[in-house]
This record gives sequence, structure tokens and C-alpha cells, in this order.
Amino acid sequence: MEVNDLIREAAKKIETPFLVLDIEQVKKNYLRLKESMKNVEIFYAVKANSHIEILKVLRDLGSSFDVASVGEINKLLSLGVSPKKMSFGNPIKKEKDIAYAWEVGIEYFSVDSEMEVEKVARNAPGSKVYARIATSSSDSDWPLSGKFGTDIDHVISILNWANRHGLKPFGVSFHVGSQSYNKYKWQEAILESSVVFNKLLKNGIELKMLNLGGGIPVQHTKPIPTVEEIGEIVDDSIQEYLWKHKNLMVITEPGRSMVGDAGILVSKVILKSRKGSKKWIYLDVGVFHGLMETIENFQYEIQIEGKNYDKTDVFTIAGPTCDSVDTIYEDILLPANIDYNDIVYFINTGAYTVEYAAHFNGIEPPKVYTIDELKELIR
Repeated sequence: MEVNDLIREAAKKIETPFLVLDIEQVKKNYLRLKESMKNVEIFYAVKANSHIEILKVLRDLGSSFDVASVGEINKLLSLGVSPKKMSFGNPIKKEKDIAYAWEVGIEYFSVDSEMEVEKVARNAPGSKVYARIATSSSDSDWPLSGKFGTDIDHVISILNWANRHGLKPFGVSFHVGSQSYNKYKWQEAILESSVVFNKLLKNGIELKMLNLGGGIPVQHTKPIPTVEEIGEIVDDSIQEYLWKHKNLMVITEPGRSMVGDAGILVSKVILKSRKGSKKWIYLDVGVFHGLMETIENFQYEIQIEGKNYDKTDVFTIAGPTCDSVDTIYEDILLPANIDYNDIVYFINTGAYTVEYAAHFNGIEPPKVYTIDELKELIR
């Protein structure tokens, strides 16, 4: 998403910080992904951005949804989304939440441990479960293996355990890491998944679903593979490694790639200072109010209204709260003449920003406006 005249005008008239969302871009991203992989079913990861207009446009396009909580389930139900189009993808669930999901009609549940299998068996008997492989995510900005997923042999054991507990071993899932830069990570993960498929088939258990997870990147500061390039790798890898498994249900759970480039976070400089040899820029938005991912050095493109990068200086950027953790970037190059009240744009921040935002220090999270709402406000 680019900074346009509408956003520039809004930044001068509306109190910052705020996030602008382009719902049409979400629609384009959905259709592009759908065209990039053969027979793929999209389960949008609601955790990336649960704004109601995003959910509504995806619902109307026919999307399914990956949910992580009862709160997300209820939000979708309130919009008329069928529970048959939801998958409970969080492998760490309370039993009462499993029971609720099953009661309302959700059929798919993620597991990556024996205990989780037992919890699902007690509360969603006969449901379809898929087990998550821990894959290498070294080429991503936000690794997602470690806390989630397990090794191949353990996945085979877990799905056998599910079968013995009256559940339906349904498939294998993986996640190559959020914002992955290596398209061949999908090939590697599908090859690993095929080991599970083939081993269980020999044991009389035929899996039906391959869950590709997320990981498709959004343009920030480094080159990325395109959705089409990743789709080609996925299609070729499925054909090569899973050809004996007919009528395979292939699903993907995009989050960042669906909404990341549909947003711009708009903020202002509220203080410029020097402490010893270090130059500081403080913004009215920070780690606790939308830029949480920067604590792992996730790199957003930054633009400053009316300033260019012809002459730069080294600054540390921080947020407005009384906590030293609220430091966005250290030793980053910015226009040397950046100053108080300058408007600062964080580009492609539609994912995992306001969803993380808190009220720490009593500071309100950024307001969120769609393009249409912005037009009404500045009319």
C-alpha cells in the first residue's frame, strides 16, 4: 500500500496514531492467492487482523477461517460465517473452548501433543484432527517452530494416538515461519509431510488434508518471492511427493500476506533529543501500541512526510511509554532533518499491529479507519 494524497491529508487533520486499511487490497490478495495454487482452500488466519470489514469481504469471497480462540469463533459466527468453514488451529486449547467449538459445529482441530489429542477426544469426539510438524524457519523474520509443532516421528505417533482415541486423523500441517524469504522452504516442508502421509498409509490410515500454514511474505525492506513463485513450488512439490494421495484437500492459512500490504500506520514525532552521543526520535506510537514485532527486529519501511533520504543520520526510534522496552529500532538511518511534529508512515502494517496493541500507560491504541471511512472524515 502506498501513501497517497488522501492519507497525507488525513494525517494533517486527524489525530495520530491511526491505521488506514484498504479493503480492496485484501480482496486483490485473496484472488491472487487463489489463482496461484491449484485447488487450494484459503483459511484466513483471523489473528493477523480481525477488523470486521476484512472478515466481511473475505466471507463474501468464500474464504474459510483459521481461528485461535472462542472470541474469534464468536466474531465470525456473528457475521454469519458457517462453523464448517472454520478450523481451530491453535494447538494449545482449553477443554471448555474445544467443547464449545465442537458444539457450534467446528470439525477441524490442530494438535501437536498426546495430551491435546486426549483433550480433543474428550470434548470433540469423532472430530478431524491434523498434527503439526516443526519445520525449519531460519529464512523467516518471525520463526514459528519451537513453541508449536514437533518432529516427524512424533507427528506419526500423535496421529496414531488420535486414531486409537476415536478421532479421525485427517492431515498434517506446518508453518515455514512468518515472512519467509525462501520459496523452497515449502518444498522442504511438503517433503517432510509426505513421510507422515506415506508411513500412516502403510498402517492403514489415509490422511486427507495438507495444511500449508502461512508464511507468504509481504514487501518490506528485502526482496521477496512472489505468491506465484511459491504457488508453483507448492503445486510441483505436491505432485512429486504426494501423488499417490488422491483427492487431497490442500489448505493454506494466510495472515500477513492477506492483509499486510493493505495497511499504513500513521504517527507523529513528539520528541527529538540527544543523550550523550545518541540521537533519539520519539513517536506517538510504539512497541505496545502496534509495533510489537519490532522487538524481534522486524523491519518496516519508514517514510517521513516531506523528507527524503538524501542526507541521513543515525537515530534510535522509541515509543511514548514509560518503559525502555518501548524502543522500536536502534541505530537506524533516517532523514537528518527529521523533527518535531513530522508525520511518520510505517508502510504495509496491516498485519499483526493493532491486534497486538494494548492500553499500556493508559495510552489508547491507534484508531483504525478504512479508506472509505477516511474519505468521510476529511470531507
